[in-house]
Amino acid sequence: MQRSEQITQVKVLLARLDSGTNVDAGGMRLNPTTSYTDTDIARMERETFFRNHPQVLGLSGDLPEPGTFITINDLDVRILATRDESGEFHAFVNACRHRGVAVEERGSGKAQRFTCPFHSWTYDSQGSLVGLPKEDHFGSIDKECFGLVELPSEEKYGFLFANPNPSGSLDIDALLGSELSEEMEAWDFGSLRRLGGDRYEIDCNWKLAMDTFGETYHFNSLHKNTLAAVFEGNVQCYDTYGQHHRMILCRKAIHEMRKLPEDQWDITIAGLPVYWLFPNTILLPNDLGMYLVRTYPDEGSPGRHTSVITFYMHSTGDRGENSAEATPGRRTQIQLAPTEALKEIAQGFAEIIRDEDYVASASQQRSAEGGALPNVVFGRNEPALHHYHNTYRSALGQDPLPLI
Repeated sequence: MQRSEQITQVKVLLARLDSGTNVDAGGMRLNPTTSYTDTDIARMERETFFRNHPQVLGLSGDLPEPGTFITINDLDVRILATRDESGEFHAFVNACRHRGVAVEERGSGKAQRFTCPFHSWTYDSQGSLVGLPKEDHFGSIDKECFGLVELPSEEKYGFLFANPNPSGSLDIDALLGSELSEEMEAWDFGSLRRLGGDRYEIDCNWKLAMDTFGETYHFNSLHKNTLAAVFEGNVQCYDTYGQHHRMILCRKAIHEMRKLPEDQWDITIAGLPVYWLFPNTILLPNDLGMYLVRTYPDEGSPGRHTSVITFYMHSTGDRGENSAEATPGRRTQIQLAPTEALKEIAQGFAEIIRDEDYVASASQQRSAEGGALPNVVFGRNEPALHHYHNTYRSALGQDPLPLI
């Protein structure tokens, strides 16, 4: 985030703390519980949002050097992402062109070649078919025409983007918009390195998982023994960027920061920025690095989903005293704590999501499936939920939820 924007947002948080006010959506909205249970809606979402829409596969740090790869198996189309020997990022359908068997089953690693276990057809990191056994017996084949199917992909602002539809389009700046693109670039996410991650299969709709990141109204209740010790509940900043949005949660550390000169303010100490990238990605940049959360619907049931949470950290020295984004005179925690300690911090955060937020989300799902509750209510202080769901509805050709 640009320095001037950090100062502006810290001032907004302080003003809301001092006045006892919060962001205001101007009214309430009623969201039908069928949004979380209807199989036809789930089918449309899967087709629109997860088969034909660009996806965040990870960050540049997931492919830290030439010859590295990752696989993504949470979409209908299995994806193999590689960094070739010249350092270029590629995304392919993870399926051999002979009979469709996945050419790589590992989640990540290093490889110059990918060999199908069925008949040993072999591909390089640029997706080219470079070998097949007994070619004279199999038949003459033009190898240039039978490489791995490449997907539209781009590495930009530290993200690995790909469209799961080989015939689909991908324009990152058009996807994000100019203002959000500039903000993503300012964060320098490309310098982060992967620290670890976790994945949870939860009995709730994927949108209910997204909803839990959409307000801080619940902090003093659901998180009273965890996050409420660090964050001010029911205080936030909120801005939209087309289909996307940015919240900034308020840390209690802001009370000490306000005593410092403005040139020593840091938004990752005063608050926690939370970005939603349509349709299923949450970014939580912080002074240690970033948490990336992606939610994927279950193929068989609207009432289940998988959350994939990945942790990234700043490389040693990246945010030291000479960094323009660092607080002057302050070394960040990342430089003081061992990697394993930081991994424990990140894992603890993920487990709060699993053991508190997603437990509540599963309870919501059960109520929705009971059929006796026709709607849930999005309050005036929950604008992200208004924006989430009207954005989803618009993309599906549905009428917006009216403001009450």
